[in-house]
Amino acid sequence: MNKRNTWISDWRPDDETFWKSTGKPIAQRNLIWSIFAEHLGFSIWLIWSIVATKLPQAGFKYTTEELFQLVALPGLIGSLMRFPYTFAVTTFGGRNWTIFSAAVLFIPTVALAFFVTQPDTPFSLMLLVAATAGLGGGNFASSMANISFFYPDRMKGWALGLNAAGGNIGVSGVQLLTPILLGVGLMNLYQASPGPGGIYLQNAGLMWMLPLVIAVAGAYFFMNNLTSAKSSFKDQLAIVGRKHTWVMSYIYIGTFGSFIGYSAAFPLLIKTQFPAVTVAIAFLGPLVGSLSRPLGGLLADKVGGAIVTFWNFIAMAAATIGVMYFVNVKDFAGFLAMFLILFVTTGVGNGSTYRMIPSIFREQKLREVKGSGEAGRAAALKAAGIEAAAALGFIGAIGACGGYLIPRGFGASIAATGGPHLALAIFLAFYVTCLGLTWWYYLRRSSGAAGAAHLAEARV
Repeated sequence: MNKRNTWISDWRPDDETFWKSTGKPIAQRNLIWSIFAEHLGFSIWLIWSIVATKLPQAGFKYTTEELFQLVALPGLIGSLMRFPYTFAVTTFGGRNWTIFSAAVLFIPTVALAFFVTQPDTPFSLMLLVAATAGLGGGNFASSMANISFFYPDRMKGWALGLNAAGGNIGVSGVQLLTPILLGVGLMNLYQASPGPGGIYLQNAGLMWMLPLVIAVAGAYFFMNNLTSAKSSFKDQLAIVGRKHTWVMSYIYIGTFGSFIGYSAAFPLLIKTQFPAVTVAIAFLGPLVGSLSRPLGGLLADKVGGAIVTFWNFIAMAAATIGVMYFVNVKDFAGFLAMFLILFVTTGVGNGSTYRMIPSIFREQKLREVKGSGEAGRAAALKAAGIEAAAALGFIGAIGACGGYLIPRGFGASIAATGGPHLALAIFLAFYVTCLGLTWWYYLRRSSGAAGAAHLAEARV
């Protein structure tokens, strides 16, 4: 198979001979470019987490709650965009959609570069500009759905974890690099000197021009579409009627929703609660959260996704209590340490929950065709792959709502009480409910046919 063969019709990753001779190098090549494109999507999606902290310095007269809204809205739009992006891969092809989804990211970057140089921009218009960054949030759903087709079942946990981590780490990258590049005038296209406050805030948008060109070209020349991944919208929509789609969606808000929500809010939270500390340190949170995601997938492959997820929620709750304590006593070292632990647990939970999803749908389909022979089993596995890919995107879309809820929660809490304690208490209570659902549906021995007994595959 030539790398320029954009549509591949013969794809059998679970066939060991095919995988070693043909499938593995193709899958790896598609994974590399998928990670790169998704990395840019995440970076642009979260760019306002840094830009919002710099707007007052640049002369914008927005309130603290309005700044949190600018941080939060891309999270909401990104979660909504994930629904159509979920079904796009099986309609248009993974390669084709990667080209498109990378190309449209020129919209939020160019818009940002222009409007942040206009301090008199009305808040409503700036909110619209920030909303376009949500286009980057949709990339995750299509990227994960696409890569799930390329790898054999035994390797999905690691492959999906690596793909997701490569994207997630874009959050820490943008929070590390953007503050540095805001002080560099080399990319300044709009004015000969820095803007108000002595910073080139437009660089936050201009810095992505060349990487986006590379992503579009790389997807065009080196990625493939799989005919085996083609499916009708109706077939994929069947996941909406699956109970476990909604259970896992709720749980995923607790893991990925926490990761993306805390990532978006962390710089502004530091700025409001510890004004003497530079927000540049905020990149450490999403960095450790991203790096720990493959670990969650690997642990789930070894000991079971449900077990890892269950204990991970206990750790998340404990870390949240720690954050609440140290923010109350205004101890930044303790606050940072607890938040970094919290970020690690969001990454581990992301990996473990995403490993559970393909296993759950595979087991459900196999139970439906039990006793129908090899032909029935083969058809069930193909249908399970289609549904699992759709579920990965759908669940990811709902989980991404945390990118809106958490920053808005912090903003509302600070406006009402002067601090984030109330929001953290609500998040803690939510983690307790996620813990209960994980145990009830995927670990409880007496949970019946719809629960752990027939989902043993989810525990590998």
